[in-house]
Amino acid sequence: MGAPKKSAARVSEDHDDLVRVPLQAILIADSFTTKFRPITLERPKVLLPLVNVPMINYTLTWLESAGVEEVFVFCCAHAKQVINYLEKSEWFSQPNFTVTTIESQNSVSAGDALRVVYERNVIQGDFVLISGDTVSNMSLTQALLEHKERKKKDSNAVMTMVIKRSKTHPAIHQSRLGTDELFMAIDPNTKQLLSYEDKADYSKGTLHLENSLLADNPSLSLHHDKQDCYIDICSPEVLTLFTDNFDYQHLRRHFVKGLLVDDIMGYKIFVHEIRSDYAARIDNFRSYDAVSKDIIHRWTYPLVPDVMNFGNTATKLERQGIYRASEISQSQSAVVGPFSVIGSGTKIGNNSNILKSVVGGGCKIGSNVHIEGCYIWDNVTIEDGCELRHAIVCDGVIMKSGSVLEPGVVLSFKVTVGQEFVVPPYSQVSLLQQPIEEDSDEELEYADSTSVITSTVDKSDGEYASELSDAHFNSTSELGFGGVGYVWPKCEGGLEEEWRHSVAPITEDKILEAVKAMENELELIHDGNTLPPSGELIPNSNDSDDDDNDDSRDDFDKEVEATFLRAVHENIQDVHLTLEINSLKLSYNKITADCAGALFYAMMKYAVEMPHSSADSLIQNVNAILTKWKKVLKSYLNDMDEQIEVILKFEEMCLESAKEFAPLFTKILHYLYNEDIIEEDAILSWEDEKKDADESDKVFVNQAQKLIQWLKEAPEEDDDEEE
Repeated sequence: MGAPKKSAARVSEDHDDLVRVPLQAILIADSFTTKFRPITLERPKVLLPLVNVPMINYTLTWLESAGVEEVFVFCCAHAKQVINYLEKSEWFSQPNFTVTTIESQNSVSAGDALRVVYERNVIQGDFVLISGDTVSNMSLTQALLEHKERKKKDSNAVMTMVIKRSKTHPAIHQSRLGTDELFMAIDPNTKQLLSYEDKADYSKGTLHLENSLLADNPSLSLHHDKQDCYIDICSPEVLTLFTDNFDYQHLRRHFVKGLLVDDIMGYKIFVHEIRSDYAARIDNFRSYDAVSKDIIHRWTYPLVPDVMNFGNTATKLERQGIYRASEISQSQSAVVGPFSVIGSGTKIGNNSNILKSVVGGGCKIGSNVHIEGCYIWDNVTIEDGCELRHAIVCDGVIMKSGSVLEPGVVLSFKVTVGQEFVVPPYSQVSLLQQPIEEDSDEELEYADSTSVITSTVDKSDGEYASELSDAHFNSTSELGFGGVGYVWPKCEGGLEEEWRHSVAPITEDKILEAVKAMENELELIHDGNTLPPSGELIPNSNDSDDDDNDDSRDDFDKEVEATFLRAVHENIQDVHLTLEINSLKLSYNKITADCAGALFYAMMKYAVEMPHSSADSLIQNVNAILTKWKKVLKSYLNDMDEQIEVILKFEEMCLESAKEFAPLFTKILHYLYNEDIIEEDAILSWEDEKKDADESDKVFVNQAQKLIQWLKEAPEEDDDEEE
């Protein structure tokens, strides 16, 4: 079942080579959070469909393909649903791959879960620790080998965390997965993790590093461009540590940070960075959206819809990234757009449009329906004339004719939206009333005593939902005439959380608000102990004021800028400037694209700092600088990737450090094209890369549309002239 197997080391330590220890994994089938409410009040998160396949199947498929032989699935919230699903699935009958469930009704955290596993005495050696909401196609071979080799040399090396590069949005400081910007201090030579801080820790603009950390580690690199994949390779001592320390509840907040500051025991954590492989955890609705798109675009191969065929339904890949299951009934006038998935037995009526959406099995979609960027689960009925944009619609929902879902809406199981009713943006709707007291994100989905479903936690999501609809609703409701469901009121501070973690694209006004807030915060930063949202440590207070604006850039960029300015002021020749930048490239172990981006940044910054009284005079500054130094810049722009890096760097400047360029973006981009600095293919590839980005990331692509359209049409005009 699942993807082809990759080899993985599964032997014991050298002293006992004759005893073969199977590679084991602990899969936590409970996130111990409430981020997917109201949906997870009725169904466990690991069983929610991800591109029409329950999440847990992606995790188990990867574990099997990576060479894991025994998986212990820890079940807590809705444990019976998880166990029943696995028992009825094919996972319990796979050769050389054993799945065993461990149930506990009393655990309220990942720490409790690992303590229960320890008590069962089932882990025999090193194991993979993962949650059932993780999608990956990485090979474990190298990471396992590194972990075992370290353990041979240092018995305190108990854990290896998998990380991946991931740039955060410069304004809102969160990744495309909706997770907060993360800071890691890593020893570049040994890959030992020395510090781990998330946004919650430096929310007041301060990042604290112990003096001893700097004193004991002469070589230390601070990163804010890494994503924690939540895939850990652990030694058995990890379970012992959780058992000995009942304060360890959260895996990162308590355990990882606890080990990093514990000088007595001396246990160490290391990192393994993946580059071309894929790994991501679905932490919130935004990451649900991002990972779904990655699956549809096949970044997760072989974990893609046409391979992940579970049950009797086969899905086929068609042109333009359209996936169709069997027995679909589609009107000839209906349109299914690129990068969409349609489940088995679904019917689509006349003149309906489905764009960049996932539709489950057994759905009935009427005529003149418009669906864009949505996730429609199984057996949903959408009557004529409905509009749905960037929403999640769970099993059994009924949308009466003419009803509308605004972006960010979540409709939980069996909700009914009344005729022509408009559900406001970011609304969460359920047959269950919102719990009176909000659980903390350490509590179980069913642990809230105010929840309607406390006593019926292990019923299927439909059994009591219909009972509730009969008991609690009449012909008029919060969802219009004939509607059935409660619209959950917004909790204090919840609105920002909703747009940050929603499946809806982040709007431009939210980005502008975030930029304004960031500017206000930066005005308050004066001393050398504070940390701006950019993520870089601020220089000492006796540094020049000019450096304060460049805190978001690394030492290499600053060195390139200083070298360029020296070339300008001392009239250094082109060839000498190129030699100096190349020497910096070698000493900092950078690639050519880094040189191109850093040099372009230095040139544009110098242009904006030169005297100018208008936009036209600023353009003249840019022309003068690029004309003089074009030869040096072009020496680093031989490949398309390097040219795209320059465009991305220019976007970043327009958003952050040189907003004066923002209204001139298209004009300067056109100039770069005319001067043969940036080629047509690079501009078109840049636009193509932005197609599936949030609207907030497409500001400058949208601004440059006339230029892009002209570039696309120009070759056709040239061909016509030749004829």
